[in-house]
Amino acid sequence: MPDTNPSPDRHLVGRAIADITGEAAEVGMLGYGKADQKTTGIHLRLRSRAFVFADPLVDRRVLLVVNELPLIFSSITQEVLRRLAQRFGDTYTESNVMLTATHTHCGPGGYSHHRLYNGSTGFRPETFAAIVDGIIEAVERAHEDLAPATLRLAHGELRDASVNRSRAAFDRNPREEKDFFPDAVDPQTTLLRIDRDGEPIGAVNWFATHCTSMSNRNTLISGDNKGYAAYHWEHVVEGVNYLADPDPDFVAAFAQTNAGDMSPNLDGRPGAGPTGDEFENTRILGMRQYEVAAKLAAGYMPRMAGSIDYRSVHVDLSAVTVSAEFTGDEREHRTGRPAGGAAAFAGAGYDGPTHWKSFREGRNPGWDLLSRLAYRFAPSLRDAQAPKSIVVPGGLVNRIGPYVQEIVPVQLIQIGELYLLGVPGEVTITAGLRLRRTVAAVLGAEPANVLIAGYSNAYIHYVTTPEEYDEQRYEGASTLFGRWELPALQQIAAQLATAMRDGTTVPSATKAPDLSGSQRPAKATPPLDFPPVGHDFGDVLDEPAPAYRAGEQVKVDFAGAHPNHDLHRGSTYLMVQRRDEDRWRTIADDSDWTTTFRWSRGPASSSRITIVWRSPADATPGSYRIRYFGDAVPTGSDRVPIAGTSPEFRIHNDDSGN
Repeated sequence: MPDTNPSPDRHLVGRAIADITGEAAEVGMLGYGKADQKTTGIHLRLRSRAFVFADPLVDRRVLLVVNELPLIFSSITQEVLRRLAQRFGDTYTESNVMLTATHTHCGPGGYSHHRLYNGSTGFRPETFAAIVDGIIEAVERAHEDLAPATLRLAHGELRDASVNRSRAAFDRNPREEKDFFPDAVDPQTTLLRIDRDGEPIGAVNWFATHCTSMSNRNTLISGDNKGYAAYHWEHVVEGVNYLADPDPDFVAAFAQTNAGDMSPNLDGRPGAGPTGDEFENTRILGMRQYEVAAKLAAGYMPRMAGSIDYRSVHVDLSAVTVSAEFTGDEREHRTGRPAGGAAAFAGAGYDGPTHWKSFREGRNPGWDLLSRLAYRFAPSLRDAQAPKSIVVPGGLVNRIGPYVQEIVPVQLIQIGELYLLGVPGEVTITAGLRLRRTVAAVLGAEPANVLIAGYSNAYIHYVTTPEEYDEQRYEGASTLFGRWELPALQQIAAQLATAMRDGTTVPSATKAPDLSGSQRPAKATPPLDFPPVGHDFGDVLDEPAPAYRAGEQVKVDFAGAHPNHDLHRGSTYLMVQRRDEDRWRTIADDSDWTTTFRWSRGPASSSRITIVWRSPADATPGSYRIRYFGDAVPTGSDRVPIAGTSPEFRIHNDDSGN
């Protein structure tokens, strides 16, 4: 519907995209905690999408960066803020910058400064640099893109893209909260649409479901279901060419919210639901998120009023005294030093159990007994952490080395009528509801307009309600700071909201230490490259067939090199090309859903590159070829670019081969 409000735009908005894909081979993936899940290639490149929202009337702006990453750590936030300060002075600070992750479990790890998350990788400078460089690139482009824009907000419902993976814990919550979520899922999907000169130029969608459609058996880098949703809207619908369009006409981010207990695996087991194919499930769950967002975007969306504002605070979550107003039992309590429970080592059954077979969700009798003995002699520990069966006393381990973070940022930003509470953890839907209501009550806002921006700025694992915590499922056992962690965050959220409402500042506090100087990079230099005996780099080892019917899969193997020599950030390792009269036209690269780029080690330090293209059912008949691009470091030589081209093959759309 046309906008009947002729008033000029109040806000300025800039938006941009950049590539943040890390090392594509032999790097442990982050998310499932499975040591042997290491990268072997790319299915979908990972992207950073930056949005600057400014209100010139009050001279304030916020920067929202949605990243297709497993997690955001303080390592990334600190370095990004350092680089932004060098480039823009005090324009972008820890208070008005929100870095958030979609929580894909199919991205390379090794970019944290806390040891727990680098266990199977060590610290990987190349992946760290790819992430930071990409984020900075996206922010610089968004900053330059700033121009008058209209902001529009709408809410919808999506009920077939998530399932509660910890129903026993959810069912412990009060009846009123369970009635609010009758299907034990949070169906709210929220869309912020950005218009310029009457045309949509961007959108940010929030919906709660884990990015775990791809299972822990997958080793190809992928943005998972939210990555596919963004790719589909931008590339398939709007025609964005990621290689050719550094400043695209449309940017769509699918952001995460309170997804702590929300799984996309609708059949209750990893990689299952709605089909038995995890790649197809990723596409379907992404499409469902896109379709609801697109329907909202195509309907009537009222223009948003309101200003831009922000507040943030650093909190030592291991030592928060929580007033009786928030604890629920009319008593004051205190959070405790971080501790991992037995069920945390079991993993989440719906999404991917860990390799620790001796642990399970719920009760773990041996560890239960040991913890009960400890609680008997430590009343303060018992009040904070019981009934958790403590396996790893994180506070004690932190004295040996920085394993988990204790001082973390909590943030509240206002974008017109929308409020985002930045929490550095995985918040369950009921915990999210309590936080949202806390903020809404202080600000007098519509509760639907207050969202949890989980996975923001740092990482503390999970946030459950005290009732859910008592069940000690995976999420409760991973609520590191104990039973009163959520009430502590509610108290902090109320303080931020009160300061925003009253126009006051939030007292400064001690920040998390910068650990960049204490990192020891992993021994990650790729080996020297040798082509297979009898071949040169770029040779085709396994040729395509002469012809394929449209919709069939084309596979080509090349004599290649280790992909970590050059990450090809902002570029590609492959191209699928169609002959167009006297020229070759590129129709797909390694960022396309239809392609996969896979590396494997061959004999005598050689590398085999397998490129697969699933030709679309409506592919244009004609002559095609597949090209490979890499970088080799032969003996006694610097890095040199290499390339290979397959023989031509034909795509036809009938049985005759025409």
